[in-house]
Amino acid sequence: MKNMLQRENVQIVESVKDWIDAIHVGVQPLIDGGYVEARYIDAIIENTEKFGPYYVLCKDLALLHASSEQGVLKKQLAITILRQPVRFKPDGFDVRLLVTLAASDSESHMQAMQAVSNIFTDEKRIEQLATAKTADDAYTQFIAAANE
Repeated sequence: MKNMLQRENVQIVESVKDWIDAIHVGVQPLIDGGYVEARYIDAIIENTEKFGPYYVLCKDLALLHASSEQGVLKKQLAITILRQPVRFKPDGFDVRLLVTLAASDSESHMQAMQAVSNIFTDEKRIEQLATAKTADDAYTQFIAAANE
């Protein structure tokens, strides 16, 4: 799991302007690290405009992603914690946790998805991650959940 989530890809952000800004902020660590091209942001935004925010999986969680052909260079995750939640549609859930997935193929990200599942089926874990005091704390929590 540590190969799939690098510490520098975990960030805590006070607020974003809107859902488009949330996508920019959530993907940026992967661009900075050379895991995706900048066009990955555009792909997620275009997919959202076409299909709606299909990646908002439950209250508090958006699993941002696009297909590997839309700018993925290497597999990796990024986690963004928003202190002020954002909505991806007016009647949608408030989202505080953005998990951005760059999957280079359909198989390589399964361990990461198991970790996401471990966290987001437990309301206590969601709250702990959403209120983590530091990015280091959030990283440690995510890695621990992945190893369960």
